Amino acid sequence: QAQLVESGGGLVQPGGSLRLSCAASGSISNILARAWYRQAPGKAREYIARISRDGSTNYKDSVKGRFTISRDDANNTVYLQMNNLKPEDTARYYCTVAYIISGSPRDYWGQGTQVTVSS
Repeated sequence: QAQLVESGGGLVQPGGSLRLSCAASGSISNILARAWYRQAPGKAREYIARISRDGSTNYKDSVKGRFTISRDDANNTVYLQMNNLKPEDTARYYCTVAYIISGSPRDYWGQGTQVTVSS
């Protein structure tokens, strides 16, 4: 069973930056896409960004121009560079890897890392 190990969360001031990392502990075959989600207390889980197998990217409108998703296949790692952070970005951030098994898409999920934006 592959696992995703996340790091890079923490406390930053508004306007600051963080770089989140998510490394797979084992090889995952038949990957469709890698993505980031977040969830604030009392709120539903929210999609943030994804990078597909072909390298194309997609972002939630509220983070466009501020967040960048990327991957390093050699190190089995996906990143989320977050710039110009705002208090409303405060949440627990989760990475996920979508893959295919038995012809159906499934997801691996990380444990999450907390991002707090406050002065």
